[in-house]
Amino acid sequence: MSYDAIVAGGGHNGLVCAALLARAGRRVLVVERRERTGGILDGVVSTVGRLRPALVAELELERHGLELARPPIRMLALREGGAPVAFWADPGRTAEGLAAVSGADATAYPRFDAHVRVLARFLGELAEITPPRLDAGALGDWQAGLRLARAYRRLDSRSARELTRALPMAAADFVGEWFATDAVRAALAARGSLFTAMGPWSAGTTAVLLADSAGNDGGAAGQTAFATSGPAALAAAIESAATAAGATIRTRAEVARVLVRGGRVHGVALASGEEIEAPVVACGVDPKTVLTRWLDPEEAGPRLRWRAGNIRTPGATAVVDLRLSGPPAFSGVDDPQLLAGRIVVAPGIDHVERAFDCWKYGGLSERPYLEATISDGSMHVLAQWVPHDADPDAVGDLVVAELERHAPGIGSSVADRRVLTPALIERDFGLSGGHVYHAEPGLDQFFAWRPVLGLARYRLAVPGLYLCGSGAHPGGGVTGGPGQNAAREILAD
Repeated sequence: MSYDAIVAGGGHNGLVCAALLARAGRRVLVVERRERTGGILDGVVSTVGRLRPALVAELELERHGLELARPPIRMLALREGGAPVAFWADPGRTAEGLAAVSGADATAYPRFDAHVRVLARFLGELAEITPPRLDAGALGDWQAGLRLARAYRRLDSRSARELTRALPMAAADFVGEWFATDAVRAALAARGSLFTAMGPWSAGTTAVLLADSAGNDGGAAGQTAFATSGPAALAAAIESAATAAGATIRTRAEVARVLVRGGRVHGVALASGEEIEAPVVACGVDPKTVLTRWLDPEEAGPRLRWRAGNIRTPGATAVVDLRLSGPPAFSGVDDPQLLAGRIVVAPGIDHVERAFDCWKYGGLSERPYLEATISDGSMHVLAQWVPHDADPDAVGDLVVAELERHAPGIGSSVADRRVLTPALIERDFGLSGGHVYHAEPGLDQFFAWRPVLGLARYRLAVPGLYLCGSGAHPGGGVTGGPGQNAAREILAD
């Protein structure tokens, strides 16, 4: 069978791209190296609150079995020597709780939440456009520029100035201007570092924090939503939407190289030796893999291969899954509802920064920054910052020891555990460096520079070759944005 397009990589963005192309009447094949689709939805992430609502509606994902649960609490920040701080979906309720910690912080929180929403709304609009080519003009750039200008003009003068000032800021500075309590500042600012190789005092982490609230109802505390049957249920719903539209999905089909003939894409060759022809190949994998491994060096050329090789992919996040024999008892938590959202261990800004410093110099901090969720007797923990080749057992022990500080006795209730270091994430999920976002979301790899300057319009080095994964604008996280935007550009071409 011949195909109009091949989507290489069956992560959520690849499935989104395939579903939208198939719904437009194209014959689409998805090839995935693993035994099932979903990518990082299969055991790396637990929350899916950043998924674009418009995409859920367009693909009718609820009709395909997706059910989302949004607990009233977004985040619980554990503290040493004090009661945890609860961040609710309702900013007013959060402020009421903060009054016991700091009257000034309680007063500031609703205003800060509103401020974050205004700035994040602009980034949400930015996420929906195709970046212009800054190194050379491209057809259609004026439309993106006009839309961007209109979005900017909708900001009041103060918000416009603040947006320009805030994006390159360190999240610690951005949050520190509003709050006095270290535990409050750390819990809010640390969100700008999760899944990155940056600490809260790193430039550009405010842009990451705001992007995390873009296109959703996250606000200052970030969005928290769960697929009721687990993250894999989201992948299953998108896959169902794609197959219902006519897409074909093949697992255990690893791409070895992109076929190019006559100066344009001709299909892919699998590791098995099979060749599949199509005039379009959309890649849901990371851009470094595509440009340095899949594309023939003669087609990429030495300069692009050098640039692609320098795409920063320093994975620094480990995943620790703990199966518990009983519910954990956290100090100061007497209401189980408080544990329904994200549980953050970030006692202070400098605590988080010191953990980053250890990683920066090649070490593993004894006090990692953690973000956890609890479901069906298991705890899913993201540990930040973990060296690429760290010993999994050592990482698991450190995570349990840190949790013991806040939930005494939790170690004895761990019946089983699974640890994925960045090296294991790279091996199991095929992500260069083990970076969950496919490429570091720093200012040098943001918007028109993602993945590299000149290739931010989803079109790669050869006509017919596209990027639809998290290494493309608007970047990582379970949004579906890169896949949706890439499908739009493929259909336009």
